Amino acid sequence: MAVIPVYNCFHPVLKQKTNHVQNIDDSVNSLVNNMFDTLYNISNGVGLAANQVGADKSLFIVDLSVGSDNPNSAPMVFINPEIIKFSDDIEEDTEGCLSIPEFYEKVKRPKEISIKYYDLKEKEHKVDLDGFLARVFQHEFDHLDGILIYERLSPMRRTLSKNKLNRIRKGAIIPQYPMIQPDGKLTGSEYLGE
Repeated sequence: MAVIPVYNCFHPVLKQKTNHVQNIDDSVNSLVNNMFDTLYNISNGVGLAANQVGADKSLFIVDLSVGSDNPNSAPMVFINPEIIKFSDDIEEDTEGCLSIPEFYEKVKRPKEISIKYYDLKEKEHKVDLDGFLARVFQHEFDHLDGILIYERLSPMRRTLSKNKLNRIRKGAIIPQYPMIQPDGKLTGSEYLGE
């Protein structure tokens, strides 16, 4: 396993929709292992989408035990996920993103969702999610469609965030983990152990 760089939110790779995983093979297993290694070693984030590390695959990982009060939560892998149903109840809560360093904003999302996905053993699951896991799932699912949290903000909140987002775009805010900047340059390579 290896820590791999996270892409900055303004890199074009994060605006492209991902492609369905056709075969859950060794390359997918290796990608998932590297994504977990990255998640566990670089931050206190709880989720990571494949395109955040430059992979054009419709999958993401979640581990609610990272940096939280859910120590018994098991790591989860969601392959070719779908949201089948949204509740009418909407909640607003603060979200951050590994691709948008030091940026935290309140985002409105449905409180409950019904989902479908595959696991690494190619087993299909249909489940209902609520609370924090529903929020994390929707956040990561957005990544697969090329949607970032600042695009979910109200016009006023987005305007107020403009200066900080411009600093992130210019690479003025550098995280304490390896990141591919919008111009393709790697920052934080010292965290890769090279």
